[in-house]
Amino acid sequence: MSVRLSRRQLLQQTSTAAAAAVGLSACSGRSLLTAASEDPPFVSRPDLTPPQVRVRRHGALGEPRYIFLNAPYSGPGHGGSYILDHQGHLVWFGPNTATRRRMNFGVQTYQGRPVLTWFQGLIVPLGYGKGELVIADSSYKFQHVIRPPHGELADFHEFYMTPEGTALITIYRKHSGIDLTKHKGPKDGHVISGVAQEIDIKTGNLMWEWDSINHVPLADSHEYLFPGQGTKASPYNYFHINSVSPTFDNSGDVLISGRNTWCIYRVKRNKAGTLVWRLNGKRSFFNMGAGSHFYWQHHVREFSGNRITVFDNGAKPVKEKDSRAIILTVDTAQRHVGLQKAYIHPGEVLLAGAMGSAQLLEDGRMFVGWGTEPHFSEFAADGRLLLDGDMAVGDPSYRAFTQAWSGHPVELPAAAARHRSGGGAVVYASWNGATDVATWRVFAGKSKSALREVGSGRKSGFETAIGVRHNGPFFAAQAYDAKGNALARSAPVQIR
Repeated sequence: MSVRLSRRQLLQQTSTAAAAAVGLSACSGRSLLTAASEDPPFVSRPDLTPPQVRVRRHGALGEPRYIFLNAPYSGPGHGGSYILDHQGHLVWFGPNTATRRRMNFGVQTYQGRPVLTWFQGLIVPLGYGKGELVIADSSYKFQHVIRPPHGELADFHEFYMTPEGTALITIYRKHSGIDLTKHKGPKDGHVISGVAQEIDIKTGNLMWEWDSINHVPLADSHEYLFPGQGTKASPYNYFHINSVSPTFDNSGDVLISGRNTWCIYRVKRNKAGTLVWRLNGKRSFFNMGAGSHFYWQHHVREFSGNRITVFDNGAKPVKEKDSRAIILTVDTAQRHVGLQKAYIHPGEVLLAGAMGSAQLLEDGRMFVGWGTEPHFSEFAADGRLLLDGDMAVGDPSYRAFTQAWSGHPVELPAAAARHRSGGGAVVYASWNGATDVATWRVFAGKSKSALREVGSGRKSGFETAIGVRHNGPFFAAQAYDAKGNALARSAPVQIR
């Protein structure tokens, strides 16, 4: 027999630390929804310590999707990649290690199936990555690990998978012997360029490469060369590539974003890397209309109707009052760029000095990751705020996305059992990454091999607590979907 337990009863009947993991609030309207809980967050998975996230809903969101975030800078065992539902409850957490920070986490399509993709590796002080790119299937198992050829290391800023089975990625490449005297640097200077590569995912072969050092002069940069920079120890990061993506017209061209040149480049994927146009920056091909200028931008994408989305950081140094997600309209015939829509956080000033994303959804909604301002928001097409979330201080997400996902972990569910005052037990059940669980059933017995059903409960957040009038001492939890189909059972655990 199962027993419904309130949060207060759980706090009274079990240890405070254990019970605190149960009471994730689930309110409606404008109420606060909290995804994280007190330390330790989960009784059944004490090894998972995700960052704290709060989510506020302000209206109907339309088709529900999951939220994909990453926290790269927290200590080992805390930062990592994580998936939340739109109520703010944790769905999956993939922790960082001391040598492998995760960045740029989301869902893409590979061979007709949705997959998870991310960067993992080191993040160097100049603000780029040295690592590899991972593709994982719906069971969270690695399918492919992509590494650039010739011993170079992948950067975290871009990982775009094309329908042709290739990946557009970024690399930061060092160059020496460059005269920087015009920029008040050394004559025998050191520079970092931005490299875009296209790699065949299956074979790992390099299909195409573009290096900013061959196409964009140092004079186009807005990055100030500070005294002591331009040296081997501190090379000049004049370009700072941070996104590469195909154009919407399937021409084979790509859009490349240079943060430190404030410019978007349309480039042909030919051997020469022929420049088609420059948008914004010092030598724009276009007349930039009112409100269309951007500064230190991130996450450039093109859509139908000659529209381009940009996360306009506006800092650092500060050039604007707020960071914005913007939709630009590009008229190549008239060489004019206009501002169609700008999304600014209505509640507080968010000015992100780095990172950030602007995800335009099919129904016109805009999902914004505010970069180094540890927030994410969803807006209606007309600009109304529908969802607003924030992460613990010090845990910014490089990009933030909302996407459909169906996860089926290969690992078994986890369970833990604790004594309950007055007899019986509280059983805690979770299954990291499972999206189909609707209910849990609890099994108990005097031995691991002789368990019978003693209670059940509806899934409640990442971890569900179910009180039962049984002393075990052995318990297990089994997950069921909404149709009552058994999914998987945890290993038996002993009460303590």
